Amino acid sequence: MAMLRSVTAEDEEEMEPAHPDSTSLYTAPDSCRGRCHERYNKEDECHCNTKCEKHHNCCEDYRVHCGKDGRQMDAASRPAHATDGFSSSHDSITNEELLSISEQLYKVDHNKPQKSDITLNPQYLASRSETTDKDDQSPEPLYTYVSEKLFSKPTYASFIKLLDNYQRMTGQGEAVSAEHVKEQQNFLREVMKTEVMKKLYNFLNKKKRYSTQEEFVSDLKEMWFGLYSRGNDEGDSSGFEHIFSGEVKKGKVSGFHNWIRFYLLEKQGLVDYYSHNYNGPWTSYPDVLGLKFEWDGYVKQVGSAFIGSSPEFEFGLYTLCFIARPGKMCRLSLGGKQLGIQTYTWTKSTYGNDKKYIATAYVTSA
Repeated sequence: MAMLRSVTAEDEEEMEPAHPDSTSLYTAPDSCRGRCHERYNKEDECHCNTKCEKHHNCCEDYRVHCGKDGRQMDAASRPAHATDGFSSSHDSITNEELLSISEQLYKVDHNKPQKSDITLNPQYLASRSETTDKDDQSPEPLYTYVSEKLFSKPTYASFIKLLDNYQRMTGQGEAVSAEHVKEQQNFLREVMKTEVMKKLYNFLNKKKRYSTQEEFVSDLKEMWFGLYSRGNDEGDSSGFEHIFSGEVKKGKVSGFHNWIRFYLLEKQGLVDYYSHNYNGPWTSYPDVLGLKFEWDGYVKQVGSAFIGSSPEFEFGLYTLCFIARPGKMCRLSLGGKQLGIQTYTWTKSTYGNDKKYIATAYVTSA
């Protein structure tokens, strides 16, 4: 895939920064991180302009990030320090180590598609100013061909079984059956058999994040599949549902950053590809695409996704960045080319020992 215009893809629920030159590319919907002085929007869950205190509708962290006069004080606008996000009881993970371990994971991703396994038809390249245009600029599907032999591989098969376990509307509690729990356990069991996840565990073990593989898998289950509420009902969302399966909130597609999910729904006629605004520099898979689409009546204005990544590789990179740089930009390297992954923690509830759930994670241009 050729390098097109390096325009950063944005997640719909993480609002665009108020200052275009900010290095904080995304913000959480209930946070003022990267949102100081932004225009009032009645759709926002909370607000970060200088009048929010008068109207008593500021986000809880307004003063932390914006200060008394609304100036941005966000640490995300500064280069990350090696120890950002870690307690003193852990060995810090440096930026250089992140570049190194991501390259190692890239090299051992033996289940990734080959160039002949996927044929894309990206069609229309949208400019930044076109992100609010709802017209479909691409008459053909995004995927011309995918070798579905990939889906018989254990990690792919177990991943796909998870995708239909969720109803997409936020505010409606998820019904988790015993079969769903078994499918979660099977997926974790299959990915942990791969060299990608074994290498990731060994890295995190050396950095004193986990003392045993069992502890690591137990934590993966909670941080990814543990339920929390994005709407008015308890247990309507999880990190896995949001990122990989996708949700709809306030009439817009939220999350939905996975190429396999996109392909399967496009094949069923439930996803209509509109355009792209970023095509990564990789000439083999995995690659990165910034794209816009409609999902059965709901639009994703600007999103991003790995294209042609194995489930374990994508799952592993998001996990690495959530642990190493929670709530910050995490800079990685794949095949000598850099990219960023932004994660956010869920701030309204926690699990054992006040650990944080994954709110979202997505790939960006570096």
